[in-house]
Amino acid sequence: MDKKGNGPDKYAPIGVFDSGVGGLTVAREIMRQIPDEKIIYFGDTARVPYGSKSKETITRYSRQIVRFLRKQNVKAIVVACNTASAYALDEIEKETDIPMIGVVKPGAKVASEATRNGKIGVIGTEGTIASQIYARYIKELKPQVNVIGKACPLFVPLVEEGLLKDPVTDEIAKRYLSELIDIDIDTLILGCTHYPLIRSTVGRVMGERVTLVNPAYETARELKEMLAKENLLNDSSPKLGDNMYQFFVSDTAEKFKRFANSIIKYGILTAKTINIEEY
Repeated sequence: MDKKGNGPDKYAPIGVFDSGVGGLTVAREIMRQIPDEKIIYFGDTARVPYGSKSKETITRYSRQIVRFLRKQNVKAIVVACNTASAYALDEIEKETDIPMIGVVKPGAKVASEATRNGKIGVIGTEGTIASQIYARYIKELKPQVNVIGKACPLFVPLVEEGLLKDPVTDEIAKRYLSELIDIDIDTLILGCTHYPLIRSTVGRVMGERVTLVNPAYETARELKEMLAKENLLNDSSPKLGDNMYQFFVSDTAEKFKRFANSIIKYGILTAKTINIEEY
């Protein structure tokens, strides 16, 4: 709320949450595309991964995180997790009065515009692929398109171990992606926030005829448009000493900080651990 109680304050931070570290690729895109915005990031490191959990569990987790972010007076919330966007966003969006955006719709929109032969592949966690959320959104936009999902559960641990350019990752990518190559898809959605970090490997395996869609990039772009439409874009440059980016986690922060510092070049000095079950 602003000082007069007129709804969100445009100088307030944006809340971003994910099941762990993957959503940092979304936060990184927001930092790049709307650099004047403050960000409060929450990674649910105690309860990761979300990809294999039920819709009910993920919705409960997401509600708790939204309550925490609301307590930080954020002006908008980005659900930077494909699984939570798939299973919880529609429900929690109805329960809050500030703008919310997930990572699925922006990616689906761009993929439906990009395809030429009507064959779109989606790679993601088991939860995201089982939910068929991308297929649903794409078919709303382009009913005749064929959407083929492929769960790639080993990509997340490989990324988190830092094996971004490693023969093991190449080998696993070839195995996972071979059936999508055989089907002759021309567009591939990186339907998990970890996957942009192995984009070059996926691109090499798929070949240059296949357009890769990075929902992290598209989400930041759509967020900027949404904030502008709601008159919530921060129009003042950061002042010296402004605390632009705050990071919170639900379990030990060391591994999170290490990973975050490897992909975000702004020097994440602290990540505070909170008990999310209190919310």
